[in-house]
Amino acid sequence: MERNSWLFLAFVLLQVLRREAAISVGGGGVGVGVGVSIGNAGGGGGEGGGGVWVAGGVNVPAPSGSSRSDISSAYSALQAWKSAITEDPLGILKTWIGSDVCSYKGVFCEDAQDEMGPFVSGIDLNHANLQGTLVKELSLLTDMSLLHLNSNRFSGTVPDTFKDLSALQELDLSNNQLSGPFPSVTLYIPNLVYLDLRFNSFSGPLPEDLFNKKLDAIFVNNNQFGGQIPDNLANSPASVINLANNKFTGNIPVSLGFMSSKLKEILFLNNQLTGCIPEGVGLFTEMQVFDVSYNSLRGHLPDTLSCLNDIEVLNLAHNELSGVLPDMVCTLRSLVNLTVAYNFFSGFSQECTKLYFRDVGFDFSSNCIPGRDMQRPQPECSGIPGNGLNCLRIPVTQPLVCGALIGNMEANLSLSSP
Repeated sequence: MERNSWLFLAFVLLQVLRREAAISVGGGGVGVGVGVSIGNAGGGGGEGGGGVWVAGGVNVPAPSGSSRSDISSAYSALQAWKSAITEDPLGILKTWIGSDVCSYKGVFCEDAQDEMGPFVSGIDLNHANLQGTLVKELSLLTDMSLLHLNSNRFSGTVPDTFKDLSALQELDLSNNQLSGPFPSVTLYIPNLVYLDLRFNSFSGPLPEDLFNKKLDAIFVNNNQFGGQIPDNLANSPASVINLANNKFTGNIPVSLGFMSSKLKEILFLNNQLTGCIPEGVGLFTEMQVFDVSYNSLRGHLPDTLSCLNDIEVLNLAHNELSGVLPDMVCTLRSLVNLTVAYNFFSGFSQECTKLYFRDVGFDFSSNCIPGRDMQRPQPECSGIPGNGLNCLRIPVTQPLVCGALIGNMEANLSLSSP
């Protein structure tokens, strides 16, 4: 009981701090983290193309439209779920006995401001190794603001009744055995801002509505999603988007550059993407992680990459990119790691060699750079892929002024329109 009390106090403190932050800075904060590997480590921890979501880049409104669920309804919901759990190796559910659900391990309650008594405000069963299914009765927990279930063995699908979780803001189902198409019911949870579905077996296309919602963190990496990435990707206000380790095909949407300027991190690595890196990438002045490695992207790099002044991790490895690596990329002030290995770049200048003196990780192996070690054999460099590819690029006759980038792009696009 003493341990549960400390856990409860910690949870309440977290809720208070979160609310104070929302009042003082409008729900601000940043989504940061580096998830650039393509391993199969568990979800929820930033490994395997993960990333860590710290706080939102969008304002989080107070949950609206919720109807208070009493403790008796919570008891019914949790007992129904308990009966659908077939393995509990850590013995967590041994505490799920009796009507006092606030004493259940992994269940957190808050005291109501009125006379209606306590209510279930969150469930955290991360790393519990439970096996079973999610049940429709969980929708009775209408005051629950977070549901964290990463690193368990839940299978099946997400119940349609989850749309009734009107107070839910964080849903973490990562590193389970869930399957089927994208769980569209999650898009009808009215106050959701954090959605984590990574490391499951979901398949099929992503729905366009995913990028129309006010989600601040979208993790769908390490599934079996496929097809083209929806063209309305730019509609998303998210600060973190991870699409890595799936089976997406086609081009990166050209609209990418017109997304929210609050985007901190976007990962496309280890898919089957083709075409060019969109010119508009340079519009993300607050971008910290951009990873398109392990795809089949071609053509030259856009000069607009030089506008990524906050970029820390820029991973372009294992593609079919060509041309000369621009000085402007190598002089980015915040770089921590620049990886261009396994492409067809034909050179780089003195500015790029200075990266080593700045203690920046710089991997340019397996390219076509004369006089450098660990490059491709000459026969591989004689026919560079994508030489005839026509990427939409802004004509640059003088050093790029990043502040004027949007106007230049709009003018260029209007001139190219019929």
